[in-house]
Amino acid sequence: MRFPFVALFFLIWQCTVWAQTSHSIEGEILSLRSKLSIVNAKVSLEGLMISSNSNDKGRFALSVPDAGEYILSIEATGYIVKRLPVSVTKERLDLGTLLLDQDLQIEQSDNLISLSDSELLDDEVSSNSSGLLRATRDLFLNRAAFDFGQAFFRVRGYDSQNGTVLLNGISMNKFYDGRPQWNNWGGMNDVTRNQQFTNGLEASDYTFGGILGNTNIDTRPSGLRPGTRLSSSFSNRTYAGRLMATYTSGVQKNGLVYSVSGSRRWAKQGYIDGTLYDAFSLFGAIEYQINEQHSLNATALWASNRRGRSSAITEEVFELAGKKYNPYWGEQDDKIRNSRERKIAEPIFMLNHYFNSEKFSLNTGMAYQFGTNSRSRLGYYKAPNPDPTYYRYLPSFYINSPVGANFISANTAKEGFLNSPQMDWNQIYTANSNGQAAYVLYDDVADDTQISVNTIGNLILTDRLLVDFGFTYKTMNSENYARINDLFGADFHLDIDPFSETLNDNTGQVEKTEGDIFNYKYLMDADQFETFAQLRYNQEKWSAFIGGKYMTTGYQREGLFGNDRYPNNSLGKGETISFSTYGVKSGFTYKVTERHWLSAHGAYMNRPPVLQNVFINPRENNSIVPNIQSETNSTLDLNYYLRLPKLTGRLTGFYTRFQNTTDVNFFFVDAGVGSDFVQEVLTGLDKLHMGTELGLEYQLSSAVKLTAVAAVGKYVYASDPNVAINFDTAGREEDLINLEGAVNLGVAKVKNYKLAQGPQQAYAIGIEYRDPKYWWVGATTNYLSNNYANISTLTRTRSFYLDPETNQPFPEATEENVSNALAQEPLDNFYLLNLVGGKSWLRKGKYISVFASVNNLFDAVYRTGGYEQSRNGNYGQFKQDNLSGTPSFAPKYWYGYGRTYFLNLAYSF
Repeated sequence: MRFPFVALFFLIWQCTVWAQTSHSIEGEILSLRSKLSIVNAKVSLEGLMISSNSNDKGRFALSVPDAGEYILSIEATGYIVKRLPVSVTKERLDLGTLLLDQDLQIEQSDNLISLSDSELLDDEVSSNSSGLLRATRDLFLNRAAFDFGQAFFRVRGYDSQNGTVLLNGISMNKFYDGRPQWNNWGGMNDVTRNQQFTNGLEASDYTFGGILGNTNIDTRPSGLRPGTRLSSSFSNRTYAGRLMATYTSGVQKNGLVYSVSGSRRWAKQGYIDGTLYDAFSLFGAIEYQINEQHSLNATALWASNRRGRSSAITEEVFELAGKKYNPYWGEQDDKIRNSRERKIAEPIFMLNHYFNSEKFSLNTGMAYQFGTNSRSRLGYYKAPNPDPTYYRYLPSFYINSPVGANFISANTAKEGFLNSPQMDWNQIYTANSNGQAAYVLYDDVADDTQISVNTIGNLILTDRLLVDFGFTYKTMNSENYARINDLFGADFHLDIDPFSETLNDNTGQVEKTEGDIFNYKYLMDADQFETFAQLRYNQEKWSAFIGGKYMTTGYQREGLFGNDRYPNNSLGKGETISFSTYGVKSGFTYKVTERHWLSAHGAYMNRPPVLQNVFINPRENNSIVPNIQSETNSTLDLNYYLRLPKLTGRLTGFYTRFQNTTDVNFFFVDAGVGSDFVQEVLTGLDKLHMGTELGLEYQLSSAVKLTAVAAVGKYVYASDPNVAINFDTAGREEDLINLEGAVNLGVAKVKNYKLAQGPQQAYAIGIEYRDPKYWWVGATTNYLSNNYANISTLTRTRSFYLDPETNQPFPEATEENVSNALAQEPLDNFYLLNLVGGKSWLRKGKYISVFASVNNLFDAVYRTGGYEQSRNGNYGQFKQDNLSGTPSFAPKYWYGYGRTYFLNLAYSF
């Protein structure tokens, strides 16, 4: 554990003797249209880890260790990247004034498809990596975010928990699932544009990071464009309208600069039926520049988001109701009411101190975040399931009946569904008219409070040698409970488990009313300390870095309800479980010429399992996954970069293996070992990701640019994990004797099955025309393939072969028959044509811009993902259910948006 850090600092000591007289490249950066200075533009030498930033007058000075031929890159938010060859032959090279042209596509970041519960499972809402890539200038990653993202393509098949998002250097990734919560700064586009992105395993100034990449969002007002910006947007995607206003003061004589921003987004329903959208965002930041070296920055963000959710549907339901169908809503008093809403409001307050000198910079910060994340749902107690797509209400139930197909009843069910496809709220009120609630609308709530403190340092030891280091500590307390939202006219709800007739809380009241907490209540504490150090070294022809991190993580649950089903393991504090983890990564870049260079990166790291995969059933007990261990990740990538005058590109090959991962799932099953609601625990699960990425950009003329992008991957399960299921009490009276036991089903034969990580192949060809009069238009045709639904691991265990009546294998359940029955089929391959365009005007120092896009122009129908249901837990049930070709428990799918548009108008002054 100590070796990486000992080696790192030994290298630092050794390399300090290599210092030589450096050269410098200087210049001034101005806007081409306004001739104003551009502040905080990043100036770097491509292929080397050398960079600098322009000051408040647009001036920069970049130290270069060796004379030679280089490509200088200048990047600034809102401007087109400028690349120019430079020849360093003397100690000081002054490039004079460099002009950057406005990037008319800056509004495209607002067009990035919003991730919402409409498309993905609850625990996968933020798993898409597109949001992480908003700041990238890389062509391939840009396509992945803006074009492939609408089909939920994941870069290299990675979950977004493998990337790190930071606000002012402080990590925003959640303890619960390891992912950033995009909603926490949603609707703040104007003030979160100042982002620094590092791809994959590249060295970052701010963090050791993850293998997907790292984005740091800098909210300092001094880095934002001074003035006022007003904008409005119209769309038929997740929201219908948006208004946004932002003002930034600019640096005043007393050193103060501030920025405020607010936005409002809304829709009665989005593209999917019944998915309301109601959100507002407020932002304020004030910075005090004490002197040239010291500054203080205080930031406050509050993004409140309420949206209606939708469900994956079977092919049968799709054929009956179409791709926009959503069973979660119905009309009440002529208004749309969705039974499943998600509400997020988690304000963030931050304070940062920045120190900058010629050789050393230090960012020390503290963040306080609190608030609520809730999901509503409809509970029913000894009453019919109110879901219109419940399997007993559909035609397939009567066609697949074990006593023979009943086509008359099937047709009746079809007509009934088509006549009344939505939730019947009046019927629910009628059922609750007798005092005791048969139906309850309730919220699953997580009230989190989190404090984070950190410091990040960047030290230039010599002209060749740079050191980065950081320390972070964060602690979270999360209160989790179910709260009654609406009793639909009933007087009370009995807080008793309807299957076992046991109390959910044997220490409180049994009768609950609106606003009361019921069903479960517990606290979850988590804390984490992380430190990292990184050494970067530059030579004329090559550069290299090595970095290491060490982290400790602890979790503990405290039950606040005494659950009758777990009398010895529900109330009070449970065991504290701790993990000590580390990681090492390194990279090497070699410049063949200033136009061609090669790079390689590698990493080996382990990390703690995320909170949701540590406790088996935290709502009811303190049980922890037995023998849980840290997860291990080893990865390697090789890259070739091309920088010709008209042709630029990147070709990458990558290999990643995730080992010893843990996964906890919840569902109802009929299996060879019984029927019940279960918690499925997978341990020893390995995953393999490998493939190639290609991005090429050709400047056909000064106005026309052609692009080509390709991703070819292979993402598979790489081991056969062990599967254990923990039963609830439905229909299993024997469990009342040993409620805390689990059934070990042994291994699940899933090795080489495809992972459900979005399309594993994606291709795009694009053309763009940029007119000298500041208007532009572009088109991209995209082809996506090799996408798969998530498999049921339970059906790949030995229990699938067992007849629950005899506990013996079904005679016809041969290896061949089972293999054919469980063969994995890919989802649709499909084409998408996307159009974008815009224009801007500059009149007396005032900007007016318009941006428009149309996605999926030809209204293609395609599935973005899905999952196999585990209800048919044995071969006999599976075979019976599939006799007709329209099974009742077929896989469920999410369908992509059809033709959609986005229009943005902005006025800046």
